[in-house]
Amino acid sequence: MKFPMYIASCARDQSANYLDVIDKHTGQAAAKVPLASPEDIEEAIQECVKAAPAMAALPSYERKAVLRKIVFELEKRSEEIAQLITTESGKPIKDARGEVQRSIDTFEVAAEEATRIYGEVLPLDISARNKGIEGIVKKFPIGPVSMVSPWNFPLNLVAHKVAPAIAVGCPFVLKPSSRTPLSALFLGEILASCDSLPKGAFSILPTTRNEADAFTTDDRFKLLTFTGSGMAGWNMKARAGKKKVVMELGGNAPCIVEDLVPDLEGTIARLVHGGFYQSGQSCIHMQRLYVRGGLYKEVKDALIAAVKKLKGGDPRQDDTSIGPMISESSAATVEKSVNEAVKAGAKLLVGGKRRGAFMEPTVLEDAPFDTDARKEEIFGPVILLYSYNDFKEAVKEANNTHYGLQAGVFTRDLNKAFYAFEHIEAGGVCLNDSPSMRVDSQPYGGIKDSGIQREGVKYAMDDMLETKVLVMRNVGNASYF
Repeated sequence: MKFPMYIASCARDQSANYLDVIDKHTGQAAAKVPLASPEDIEEAIQECVKAAPAMAALPSYERKAVLRKIVFELEKRSEEIAQLITTESGKPIKDARGEVQRSIDTFEVAAEEATRIYGEVLPLDISARNKGIEGIVKKFPIGPVSMVSPWNFPLNLVAHKVAPAIAVGCPFVLKPSSRTPLSALFLGEILASCDSLPKGAFSILPTTRNEADAFTTDDRFKLLTFTGSGMAGWNMKARAGKKKVVMELGGNAPCIVEDLVPDLEGTIARLVHGGFYQSGQSCIHMQRLYVRGGLYKEVKDALIAAVKKLKGGDPRQDDTSIGPMISESSAATVEKSVNEAVKAGAKLLVGGKRRGAFMEPTVLEDAPFDTDARKEEIFGPVILLYSYNDFKEAVKEANNTHYGLQAGVFTRDLNKAFYAFEHIEAGGVCLNDSPSMRVDSQPYGGIKDSGIQREGVKYAMDDMLETKVLVMRNVGNASYF
């Protein structure tokens, strides 16, 4: 398969260098894409800047129509794109189909929000000296947007950047992950067919990190939105200059099981999903699991039994739950963290072995705090299991991390639910679910080392808008004409 890149809304398949996209299950080259050169990136930025006035002038009904067309095309070609996601990421096909549906939801929400960019009339006569003054507040597109997306959700995390930009009228240049560029380029094909988008409204440029510095440093971009590792994200923020920066970074997500909700089977199902969905390669992968002492043995035994039933193998098979990780080196890093934790005193309850890029779903008991498995983001199919006796102490332990993206709490006690909501240091708390729950319209993002600002269509749109006020003095019966 060959895919073009997109520069200034047009497909371009010529380049001095090409990238082989690897099928993560077979290890063989599945597609070839052109790599953007510094000259290509400069052209894309110039055209993005030129397109800004036309994008800003695009009426809301036309922006909505573009987004609705994307929804239509994704629905029509959903199986095609799901297979593409599985090929480039190794994600099990059932999870890839779920990602396509989530992307459809994301663009659908954006289509509706495109017509809801509200302002207000503002009374400004707050004292006698301001008598007769009032204001009109309106929001305007911020301008050209730089986007850098990750490999673990190669379509939906692109959607969470592209959909809000179109909804508000911002042109953009997108760098998809070089590991998984195909989904973004598939979306580019759809965008290129949208005649109402002005020339230069979008560019999608696979490129190497060495060539991509302009996505961070170029002041012609008014906003940088990045999803990826903390090390890369904070470095980019430091070099981003005056532009606004939105970052969704890593996590070390905790989950507290105070009660079995709705029952043991239902709780275990959500815990297994949270810990092993797409081999744990998610920023809100449930990494730390704290279970009340009175429930501990029951939950532990049921969790081990459920994990042993997970099928690993060919991600194209409908019953596969664990596919390959994104690379053999990533799986080896997870294996190393597991082995170091066991050597330090953790008990291996299930899993722990690696075969190439496949890492077995793994549960460790009582991993010491000073191990990387406990302190850092594993980003693999590993759960760390702990027992607790006091709910407030469990919340305190959940906060004992430099991350703060999402957390999960299972409880029937409303007081404990609100205590967790008010005291857990994270951007989101999922009640009676694992921290891996995300609905694509919710505000999503973290605190501490997990990032700044929020995604989720409406909330991402807010960051892509500038607020302007018209201040008016009422001069009574004076004639204007």
